[in-house]
Parts: sequence; structure tokens; C-alpha cells
Amino acid sequence: MATISPLRLLTLAWLALSGLVHSQECFNSSTAINGKAFPPLIEATTEDLITGLESGLFTSVDLVTAYIDRIMEVNSTLRMVTQLNPDALSIAAELDSMRANGTVLGPLHGIPILIKNNIATFDKMDNTAGSYALAGAKVPRDSTMAAKLRQAGAVILGKTNLSQWANYRSFNTSNGWSAIGGQTQGAYYPEQDPSGSSSGSAVSSSLGLALATLGTETDGSILSPSDVNNLVGIKPTVGLTSRDLVIPISEHQDTVGPIARTVKDAAYVLAAIAGKSPYDNYTNANPFNSTPDYVAACNFSALSGKRIGVPRNLIDLVADPTAAPIVPVFNAALDILRAAGATIVENTNFTGYEALNEGDYSNIVLEADFITDLPKEYLSQLTYNPNNIHSVADLDNFTHAFPLEDWPQRDTEIWDEALALGYGNTSPEFWSNYTMNTYLAGPLGVTGALANYSLDALVLPTEFSPNFPALIGSPVVTVPLGAYPANTTVLRNGFGNLNAIFPGLPFGISFMGPHFSEELLIGLAYAFEQRTLVRNTITPYLEATTELVDVVNQKRRLSKA
Repeated sequence: MATISPLRLLTLAWLALSGLVHSQECFNSSTAINGKAFPPLIEATTEDLITGLESGLFTSVDLVTAYIDRIMEVNSTLRMVTQLNPDALSIAAELDSMRANGTVLGPLHGIPILIKNNIATFDKMDNTAGSYALAGAKVPRDSTMAAKLRQAGAVILGKTNLSQWANYRSFNTSNGWSAIGGQTQGAYYPEQDPSGSSSGSAVSSSLGLALATLGTETDGSILSPSDVNNLVGIKPTVGLTSRDLVIPISEHQDTVGPIARTVKDAAYVLAAIAGKSPYDNYTNANPFNSTPDYVAACNFSALSGKRIGVPRNLIDLVADPTAAPIVPVFNAALDILRAAGATIVENTNFTGYEALNEGDYSNIVLEADFITDLPKEYLSQLTYNPNNIHSVADLDNFTHAFPLEDWPQRDTEIWDEALALGYGNTSPEFWSNYTMNTYLAGPLGVTGALANYSLDALVLPTEFSPNFPALIGSPVVTVPLGAYPANTTVLRNGFGNLNAIFPGLPFGISFMGPHFSEELLIGLAYAFEQRTLVRNTITPYLEATTELVDVVNQKRRLSKA
């Protein structure tokens, strides 16, 4: 009888805990023309697409066509894409011509990417944060994120739905709802709560509707939807990626990052969008003269020799008892990290946890930032502002008066509290709250634990990972870890329209580190991912069926007609 390695035993035990050993893999069978296999798009990687484009197996136009067809198959149910770029096919054709002439702009040349509908593009698409208040408004140029994608050769395929205003309008609403986009649902269970605010980006990525997507995060908006949609999400350090012409909440916490199906795909996208911008002075804190090689950081041995802490006091099952099934799977994952050569240091607790929960510092920082940053950083730059939205007060008034904004069923309590605060982020009251925020989350949180225990990184279930790094602007990478067991009771969300907990709900594990440590974290996440390959064991209930081979075959038939 063959001997099973200790690492394999650990992996099997961990999979058994997560209830996944007998799950069906989500691969579509590869199809071929003349013996040449086409990658199934639900798991096609950057390198799969590069290889196919370089060999002439398919073109960028074929890719755009296939992804659009896939979006159209499922969008009426899941509502994850709000706009398709009407120029996507012509852009793809131009990129195909450039490739044919020997010009390749980078690894993403000719590859479609979807971006969240709060990242501005200077083209025929709107940028609305899901609100009619900004419908038809015009920006003076591409956002830095859009410009960097185009410079890298990517095709911006369209805009994804989001929790309206990036989940910064109401406590009485649902993740993934916006007035313009409707209600996004996840693909792992009927009426799945997709989490937010980068809901449409995550659902699109999970189903292979583009190679990858861009999301934004203020506190959990990349990590949380990646967590429940079986994805890799990179929440970069504030300042690694530009927020120029991204509709803001908080200049101190907002960041833009990739959501993808694999760590390496996310690394390719991060490499394209990272770097300084003349329009965002926070990027001046970026210490790199040239962008680190995030793709090369994907090293199977990256965990070897690393000291990784577990801040157990953040795994708070009193605050969130529904997360109980995650903990044993997380504990088994720690054994995988140990087997890969990491030293796990338990109870590297965040001593600021209770004080942060008891205070209102975080809310005050976001409220004051929003009051200042929305007009200053975005509304004032619009070259056409059809609804004359120049302030949060204008936005509040518009939302109350415009029936399609679904007020008062979905209230504006967050804005009302921000307006009642009475000051923005230049006041002394703001700075006292911001200083306390960063002290509790930094020296008494992330940076303190890293220094006090001589750690390279920290690890947590993703459910518990976003808040402290959000408050100090430090990076996190989440990777699929497991899924809720088959006997899980279905629970609805607080708004009553979606299923928030259900059998097979995916969840992830997060690696957290110092500011600008994305290269390190990507390596750790990749080493874990490659030892477990969880993503391919958790199957969506709904998938798109159009594949590249269908598009290429159709083109061949038409050419012979």
C-alpha cells in the first residue's frame, strides 16, 4: 500500500473538517479544436490566456466575445455587471493588431478585466457608485487605475455592481444592492448574500466572467466578498494603489485592489495597478522606486522559516456565533502552515481590541472623511454634474426626493450622522479620534503584535481580519479556506432578502503584514493555496456555459459560410 505523506494527511484532515472531501470539482471539461485544448474560463489563469493568445489559439476579440456571452447568460439572475464597455471589441481588435505587429504591452495585453462602478473611466461608461445622483456625470480623464490597466494592455470590459456608495449610505439595506444595478446575488446558493461592497466584482470573478476584477476597500469591501465567493482578494496598503477619481469614503482608509480566482492572477493585476500617481499624494509614501515583482513572489516555499502570529482574541464567536464552523478548519490550516516550515505563535493578541469596540473613533473618522473627501476629491472634479451634487447634503436631498433610490425603505442614516457630526477631517476633533483609532489598531494591534512577537505576518479567518488593518491602512491577502458543512441551517440577512449563511458557504484565511508587505503576503498566500487548492472543491450552483472554444468554432463556421 502506498504511503501517504504527513502533509497529505494534514490536507485530508483539513478538507474533512471543512466538509469538502466529497465535493464535486468545479472544472468544466476542456474542449479542443484539432487537438488544441482551450482553458475553461471559470478557471483560466493569466498564463493560460497568455499562452493561448501567443500561440494564436484565440484572439483578444474572442476573449471579449466569450466573456460578454458569459455575462449575458447569468446577469439577469445575479446582476453583477451594470455596464459593458461598448468599445471593448474595438479595443480588443486594436490590441490583437498590436500583438500581430510584435508589440505587447505586458502580461495583461488583450485580457479583459471588470472594474467596480466607483472607479472612473474616461469613455462611454458611467461612474455612479450605483446612484442616480451621478448618472450621466462626466470626469475629466481616466482614473489612475483605469489608465494603468490600459497602459498594461488590459481591456476594461465593463463596470460591476456594488453595495451602493460602497456600503456607505445605510445600515438598513442589503449587500450588493444599488439603485442603478439592482440586487447582486452570489453564485454558491440561491439568493446568496454576496457580501460587500465589491459584490459584483467578486461574483463576476468567481464565475470566470473576466480574468479578474478590481474592487475597493475601506473596511472589508475586498476581503469580505472574496471570503464568501471563494476567491483571492488583495487589500493593498493605502498608498500602494491610487484612489484618483475613485468615488471616496475615506482618504485614510480607501484602497483599490484585485479580486481573482488564484493568488498569481491577483499578483499579475496588482503589478499592473501599483505605483505612484500625481493625483494621489498618499502614493508618495510608496517606498519602491519600481514595483516589486509580485508574480515572482508566488513561491511554493515562501512559508519556510516564517514566524506567523495568531491574534486569538479577534476570533470572537460571541460577536459572531455563526462563524463557529470556520474555527476548526482554520486550526487545521495552521498545521498545514507548520508542515510548510512556518512557526506558528499563538495568542499574539491585539490589546486594543476591547477599547476599539467600546469607542466610536472609527465611525467618526469615516464620517468626517466622507464629509470632506466626497466633494473635494471627486464631485469638484466633475466636468458635467447633471444633478448638481456638490456636497453630502446635496446627495442626501437628492436621494430623499428620487423614488428609484428606494428611500426611506433604505435609509440614509450614515449620511445623516455624518452631517450631524458638524465637522470634516481638518478639525481638531477629527485628529483626536484619528490618533486614537491608529493607536489602538497599530501599536495595540497589527504593528504592535508584529514587533512584540518578532513576527513576519499574522493569520486569521478572513471573517475576523478586515477591521484592524483597515484603520491603519495595512495590507491583507485572503485565500479560500473551506465551506460551511452540509447540515448548516440557512439564515437570512438582516434586511430579509438574501441568504447570509447556508450549506457550502465559502470562507477564507487571511495573511496580514506590515505596510507595503504585499510581496511577502502574496508569497505566504500562494504557498498555502498551492498546498490546499480549496477553490476547485467548492462548486457554484449556477455557472455560465459559453466557452472560448464555442466562440472560435462559431467564427470558423461563419468564415466558411
